[in-house]
Amino acid sequence: MNGIKKLAGQTLWYGLPTIASRFLGYLMNMALPFFIDLPEKTADLVQVYTLIPFLNVLYAYGMETAYFRFSQTHDKTKLYSTLSISLFFSTIFFSAILYTQQHLIAGLVDLNKHPEYILWMIGIIAVDNLNTLPFAKLRQENRPKKYAFARVAGIFTNVFIVIFFMGIVPSIIKNNPNSFLVDFYNPNLGIGYYLFGNLIGSIVTLIILFKEIITIKLKFSFGLWREVMKYSAPLIIVGLGGMINDVLSRLIYRHVVDLPSVQADHELGIFANVFRLALLITIMIQAFRMAAEPFFFNQSKSENAQKTYARVMKFFVIACCFMFLFIGLFLDVFKWVFLTFANPNWTEGLEVVPLLALGNIFLGIYYNLSVWYKLTDKNSYGAIITIIGAAITIGLNILLIPILHYTGAALATICCYFFMMICSYKLGQKYYPVPYAVKKLTSYIVLVVLIYGAHLGLNMLMKNVLWFSISTGVVFMLLFARFVGKIEAKELSRFPIIGKWYGKRGFDL
Repeated sequence: MNGIKKLAGQTLWYGLPTIASRFLGYLMNMALPFFIDLPEKTADLVQVYTLIPFLNVLYAYGMETAYFRFSQTHDKTKLYSTLSISLFFSTIFFSAILYTQQHLIAGLVDLNKHPEYILWMIGIIAVDNLNTLPFAKLRQENRPKKYAFARVAGIFTNVFIVIFFMGIVPSIIKNNPNSFLVDFYNPNLGIGYYLFGNLIGSIVTLIILFKEIITIKLKFSFGLWREVMKYSAPLIIVGLGGMINDVLSRLIYRHVVDLPSVQADHELGIFANVFRLALLITIMIQAFRMAAEPFFFNQSKSENAQKTYARVMKFFVIACCFMFLFIGLFLDVFKWVFLTFANPNWTEGLEVVPLLALGNIFLGIYYNLSVWYKLTDKNSYGAIITIIGAAITIGLNILLIPILHYTGAALATICCYFFMMICSYKLGQKYYPVPYAVKKLTSYIVLVVLIYGAHLGLNMLMKNVLWFSISTGVVFMLLFARFVGKIEAKELSRFPIIGKWYGKRGFDL
């Protein structure tokens, strides 16, 4: 239990800033329907933010995970300097290639109308990549305050610029055409201010991390670098495959759906908005990973490491189940917000949000399970699993999108992540057995899906009355919380604060 408490503390320090920053970014994404009247107008922006994760994987080539892995056995100063120098020069190299091929890239991803977006994108990726190891250093050295400040300051800057230039300035200029702001505002840039805000926010973060950057020693160890690259090379494949599984549907949507271009852009904008709602679970997964990755490596030498990993998985799945219910049971609230304050077109496609949320649960479990190949230096297995998952994603997207549109893309996501989860579990039990409570966790997931189905059925009978949907959603959420509390009473009784509400009766892991 001490290990769980330690992870909980690290998640509080390192996870909350990630949740805060990502949630602010999430709110900014959710604000797009209030700045942009039609979904198709965001299609080009969707393409840019679909491409960025792919390029981030190439730019970083597994250095962050490698830093945590090798900091356990090598001199941290030497390791940090070697990896930082490697990232610096590779960032310049990759950025130069992208810059010289910007028009080719614009054509490949349908950005011919806005080729300038490619330049903004290159700047964002380059600066963010330079922030990677300084952030990892802060996590490794347990310096949460600096970490939190840098994360949140960057996203606050981003949010301020986007809201200021996309929401406030246009209204001021409309009412006062002679305002001095006319000299600073370019109406032709439009949604490009979203990218501009992102770039400035990343630069602010880089400035805050300046002290971590200047600690880099100008000494490069080729021997250490080769050892790290041997470990991290499969992680590039894992990362690229993961990005294919995550964003391919949006990247190829306009190419495979059999619709006129305007309608295809409309559906792509809708699908991206649907993804933003499902990202509530992804936010939690990312926050958990920020704390869990260094935690897993640090706990690997502990005698009870496997039991600790099993307990981590259990509480992680429970948290994901609550997030799934929050999204599924209160989906009508999101629909009401869009109908009341934005264009009704944005309410399309909300029915696939629970499918994407369920897929993200499988993805989160897979991330938990992936500890086995990272600890045993069998990253090639992770690469193989991801490649097969990517093949499933590509095949199902090409097959299902023309038939079922974004519902087909959501189903492809579920199938891919379910396969990766099962495959990783089977291999993990062979090479690094962990006593996961499989039956119990499966029951939790099945139960929340059934609860969502029951709620959906009741709403259909009541013809989707908002007050009924909200009230039954609250009841179902409380019933599930009570059920989990009874099953996990023995575990929960060991926790501070909430432990006093539970007796010693209940079922252990």
